[in-house]
Amino acid sequence: MFNSIVPLLSGIVSFVFAFFVLKRYMERKGTYLLIWGIGTIFYGIGGLSEAYYGAIGWNPLVFRLWYLFGAILVAAWLGQGTVYLLAKRKWANILLVILILGSIYGAFKVFTAQLDPTLMAASTHTGSELSGRAITSPGVRVLTPFFNMYGTLTLVGGAAYSAFIFWRKRVLLHRTIGNILIAVGATLPAFGGFFSRLQFPGALYIGEFLGILLLFAGFLRSTTPMKTESVESVPAAAD
Repeated sequence: MFNSIVPLLSGIVSFVFAFFVLKRYMERKGTYLLIWGIGTIFYGIGGLSEAYYGAIGWNPLVFRLWYLFGAILVAAWLGQGTVYLLAKRKWANILLVILILGSIYGAFKVFTAQLDPTLMAASTHTGSELSGRAITSPGVRVLTPFFNMYGTLTLVGGAAYSAFIFWRKRVLLHRTIGNILIAVGATLPAFGGFFSRLQFPGALYIGEFLGILLLFAGFLRSTTPMKTESVESVPAAAD
């Protein structure tokens, strides 16, 4: 029950998060919002795939969707959104092209890979959590660290850098807090995966759920000015 409810909640929160991000994109544009919206949809697909497996059991298509969107792509696409927010447009566009090509290649490798679901039991207490060990074809699982490293460096690094800049300038405190929440939330799935490998059952799903909650909270905090800030900004705007 636990291994279906927690990832289901992660999936639901992710899609609600995606709605808010894409709604803001429709109102304000900004490529970074569009990319973040895509990334949160990927997060939701991963969560719902885990919930399906926990409630119903093995399904090759569901597994491939989970591994592609939840294990490989989600962090990189969320990080790419931050790249568009902080980097020069030229470099952001180049990196996006590379990411798209890499994602297409990853999709090809995942959907043509040979699978053996019995191998997942070797990576968990009960075999009730999804694991990449079900992939037996070479050259597939090696892709995951590259995508996740890029996503972690850009998302966590970008959020931490933004929080530091706002804190140093003593402006937009809500964005300082929001970026701290985003940076912490982005690291939690990795910690969950680490403890899962140490045989703590459910650690991965808990890390993913807490991670998406903090990412969502950070986004809302970053896009909602505090009352004191809005009051203080009136004289400056009038000047």
